[in-house]
Amino acid sequence: MQWGGDFAPEEIIKGSIEARAAFRVKIKLVGNKDKIKTVTASSQLNLDGIEIVPSSQEVSMNESPSEIIKKKRNSSIFIGSELASMGQGNAFLSAGNTGAVMACSLFNMKRIENVLRPAIAVVIPLSNRKFVLIDAGANADCKPQYLKQFAIMGKIYSENILGIDNPRVALVNIGEEEKKGSELVVESYRLLKSYPKINFIGNIEGRELFEGAADVVVCDGFVGNVILKSIEGLANFFFGEIKQILTSGILAKLSA
Repeated sequence: MQWGGDFAPEEIIKGSIEARAAFRVKIKLVGNKDKIKTVTASSQLNLDGIEIVPSSQEVSMNESPSEIIKKKRNSSIFIGSELASMGQGNAFLSAGNTGAVMACSLFNMKRIENVLRPAIAVVIPLSNRKFVLIDAGANADCKPQYLKQFAIMGKIYSENILGIDNPRVALVNIGEEEKKGSELVVESYRLLKSYPKINFIGNIEGRELFEGAADVVVCDGFVGNVILKSIEGLANFFFGEIKQILTSGILAKLSA
């Protein structure tokens, strides 16, 4: 595990401690050793059972992935993915620069044989179930064959991680009709429809995502990232509105 994200490093360290306790896993925390010790001391956190792997370089959110591979091999993202590739970890987790994580993982761990492009899969929770959104931002430009493979990967993830039997796979489009949409989506529809090992239910529109219409939702990384960021923005908006309503209600009662 390496740090990164909006609330690093304290929340990453806390998450590592909680994961260690909850899942009884061995964790290598990759990052600036002095910063880790400072945070753990000031927050009175216990790192027993967690190995600190030092790194001396940091990766910002606007750095080029290719430049990171060339010039920042002592960053936590590069070191973490390298450790996993060397068999010193079964998984690599990062909340840092997505492009850097993807590039370093590809460089160090390579692709699974016959997989054309890696994809980002995100599990979206609904009121009574979950669905997998894939790709959520790794590949802005795609070919139909990529989307077919994303569907296969999403199906496998849904079955083995979420425990969904014969998951329903759908393709994001601007309409339900088979011939509607871009050339990419129309051709991807044809490939998925003709592939018997997937329970392909056809196209799905944006408004149907939260109705539980599909267990695996497939799209290119551009569309997927827009969907994901829209969900995040909408959630922040609603939480803000709820907080304002609750706060104004309490203030009104106190001033009465």
